[in-house]
Amino acid sequence: MISHISGVFGKGETRDKREKNTAARKGKRKQGAIPMKQRKKALPTPKNEKVIVAYEPTPKEREVVEAIRAAVQTRSPALRCIERENGISGISVDHPEESVGWVQLMNACATTSFPFMEKLVDQVSNAVSIGRKPDQAAINFAFDVVEGVKPRDQLETLLAVQMAAIHMATITFARKLAHVENIQQQDSAERALNKLARTFATQMETLKRYRTGGEQKVTVHHVTVNEGGQAIVGTVERPGAGGGG
Repeated sequence: MISHISGVFGKGETRDKREKNTAARKGKRKQGAIPMKQRKKALPTPKNEKVIVAYEPTPKEREVVEAIRAAVQTRSPALRCIERENGISGISVDHPEESVGWVQLMNACATTSFPFMEKLVDQVSNAVSIGRKPDQAAINFAFDVVEGVKPRDQLETLLAVQMAAIHMATITFARKLAHVENIQQQDSAERALNKLARTFATQMETLKRYRTGGEQKVTVHHVTVNEGGQAIVGTVERPGAGGGG
């Protein structure tokens, strides 16, 4: 420690002595010398130096940016992972008033039940995180998917969470399929990828049927036939040029 301190102030030189020496050196500056700040300003700009001009967005770009900014203001706050004093990881909401933030997230998940919301966050964390610690980015991605689905009740929220989990698993196996080293790995990743992709499509169809009450839309076209006319149902083909009558 002593050698370190002496190295800072110089060998055999005290702080006071060093300050006096510094002041003396400054006093020996020649008169008329240009200060460093002025010297920098006086330096000419090199000819080959490029002048950086700030980018000016187009009217269309400004319109898009403003629309996204407005949409961001309406979204629910993100979740953040915290480390408690007992060493156990927890999840909180990123909002100045935590209770208000949780209510906003509950509204996005179409629920008024605190136990439902608490368990849902826990389930999502376990489903999308790799390892023992919660994956903050993956958790927020899953809830962004839920908010994008715009669920109308808790059942739609649960389905949206499953869709987010299936999508993330699909991308995982797509990555594995792109880095296989043998036929066995390729077949395994391909089978899993196909099953997951079909499952996601089935979930989409399930959500659609649930929202429409399982009703199928049938379009009926009315055909009016005047007296002496004839209605034909099917494809009518006309002979081309040079064809027989």
